[in-house]
Amino acid sequence: MGTPIATGAETAASADSAPLRSTYAPRHPVSLSLTLRPLSRGSQDPTMVWDGSGVWRTLPTPAGPATLHLAQRGGEIRATAWGDGAEWAIAGVPELLGGGDDPGDFDVSQNPFLADSRRRNPGLRLLRTGLVFEMLLAAVLEQKVTGLEARRAWSQLIRAHGEPAPGPAPTGMRVFPSPRVWRMIPSWEWHRAGVGPQRSRTALAAAAVAAGLERTLAVGRGGPDVVARLRSVPGVGAWTAAETSQRSHGDPDSVSVGDYHLPAVVGWALIGKPVDDDGMLELLAPWTGHRQRVMRLIEASGFAKPRFGPRMTVQDHRSH
Repeated sequence: MGTPIATGAETAASADSAPLRSTYAPRHPVSLSLTLRPLSRGSQDPTMVWDGSGVWRTLPTPAGPATLHLAQRGGEIRATAWGDGAEWAIAGVPELLGGGDDPGDFDVSQNPFLADSRRRNPGLRLLRTGLVFEMLLAAVLEQKVTGLEARRAWSQLIRAHGEPAPGPAPTGMRVFPSPRVWRMIPSWEWHRAGVGPQRSRTALAAAAVAAGLERTLAVGRGGPDVVARLRSVPGVGAWTAAETSQRSHGDPDSVSVGDYHLPAVVGWALIGKPVDDDGMLELLAPWTGHRQRVMRLIEASGFAKPRFGPRMTVQDHRSH
């Protein structure tokens, strides 16, 4: 894969120092928007902002907080980072943009819908953030609620407890808090953010073993061992583990079983009718090893299932 190379004399950066810069020249086409889409949590997300210059993302790296800016210029990605974690952020750019993603024997040539999406979206890569606790906490907030509720809780808690982004980041950007900070959030603040007791307990349980969660990255890009370790956290089930490993580990096969919408989307996209979880797994079986890749192709195609049937109710847990 392509690698980032620091330019000039800049070899490190802190919150108050000059930025660290690099240029990443991937071997394969990379679309920033398609590849980073799984990290987007709405226009009020304080950890990720798109503007005319590219994309800004804050990172709680092992070396400290960082702000990363990515700009696409032809076939190259120009990366700039600020903060104590800038060097870690720069080093992680290839993996973040799918540099370690290997489609290998992935073949959709016999499925016209998927083949067309793959042809039209050559820059779609499977990302790997290398930040397990952050991705797990985000998935916990999304458990059994609407996207609107989850995004609201994410924004509210991080704006209240995250530190300001290093460098010249857009106004209001914050860094995902450390496990210690998450453990100190009082119960009434979780409640005010619309996060019920079950999800807050799971978040706190994850924060207590955050270091162990990060060690799962050494296991690889997902698989049963990673899933088992993630699910050892009380309150983390199959869906949460899948949503986490897709983003933190770059798992190409992880399927979010138990999702309210996905089975119907897969069914309508591939056979023109809705299916349940078992039906979804049956449809995806021919691409075992790449089932998450198939899901991303369906998403990138722009396909949307027909709009009928009951909608999930938005609940306001803050008033109870």
